[in-house]
Amino acid sequence: MSTAGKVIKCKAAVLWEPHKPFTIEDIEVAPPKAHEVRIKMVATGVCRSDDHAVSGSLFTPLPAVLGHEGAGIVESIGEGVTCVKPGDKVIPLFSPQCGKCRICKHPESNLCCQTKNLTQPKGALLDGTSRFSCRGKPIHHFISTSTFSQYTVVDDIAVAKIDAAAPLDKVCLIGCGFSTGYGSAVQVAKVTPGSTCAVFGLGGVGLSVIIGCKAAGAARIIAVDINKDRFAKAKTVGATDCVDPRDFEKPIEEVLSDMIDGGVDFCFEVTGNTEAVGAALGSCHKDHGVCVTVGALASFTSTLSIRSHLFFSGRILKGSILGGWKTKEEIPKLVSDYMAKKFNIDPLITHTLTLSEANEAVQLMKSGQCIRCVLLL
Repeated sequence: MSTAGKVIKCKAAVLWEPHKPFTIEDIEVAPPKAHEVRIKMVATGVCRSDDHAVSGSLFTPLPAVLGHEGAGIVESIGEGVTCVKPGDKVIPLFSPQCGKCRICKHPESNLCCQTKNLTQPKGALLDGTSRFSCRGKPIHHFISTSTFSQYTVVDDIAVAKIDAAAPLDKVCLIGCGFSTGYGSAVQVAKVTPGSTCAVFGLGGVGLSVIIGCKAAGAARIIAVDINKDRFAKAKTVGATDCVDPRDFEKPIEEVLSDMIDGGVDFCFEVTGNTEAVGAALGSCHKDHGVCVTVGALASFTSTLSIRSHLFFSGRILKGSILGGWKTKEEIPKLVSDYMAKKFNIDPLITHTLTLSEANEAVQLMKSGQCIRCVLLL
């Protein structure tokens, strides 16, 4: 029996208060309005940004259904939706693309100005309202997606149709973590063949940066982390060297400068630690090195303290959000590239759990015991 036009009751992981665990609730998901899409979620990754929302360092109105790295199947569409139809496999986009604004039209920009959910989250769809309710109360959305639910509703500028054959429990990572890291190397830094690279932080995003550096033809890729348990995985996906800064008496930037004769061509800071940004920039060659801060820092209110002499010559410091991809156009292409075996994201998934185990997934991530945990919905 069709559910189109009807309220759907389903399970979701709801965050009622900051610093508290999720509770698995029975929620109601209203039908999509005009230019909206209701999606039956199949799988979602658990990302560090979700934990930032739990801790309050990434503000979002509560109570809310979190999650932003998912994949699913279109259940129904609202009036005026032409980009997808029921039955299509899709990835919700936490960075939408309207295709009309100044940012969408700029070749180097990808943070559409039609929504400010990342920097000024209102916890709602574009019309200012929510499609979620629980215990008779409205529940907020999270950065255009809310994938920790068996069903979600998104604006049609925040959904991308993907290859019908794609395994959703794998390509869900392309919704955030993999695209962020891979794109930071090939799209933002534009790593060149034969170059040298260093990657600070070997979580799922950092390993995705390594995959991107390798795909771009880097000759040497140095993986930097204080968790040596991640070194084997880093080498599996393309790292040529692994370094623990604690093994040296001098600063890591000096260590890398000695290893690479003056510093690397490209360096990526993927720890979210503001203090590491200066070290990453200092690890770049002084005349032409490019440093990219990948994804969000620990807080949008964080302040960077970087010695001015690092900019005296020719170093460049760049930011990156979702790897620089224009999402509606390029997320489907990334899925197609995965299907064509141009890269492999499967090694990034170390744990597969269920929605009821969402809190366990967060703890696995925070403890460093997993690279990426995927929840099956």
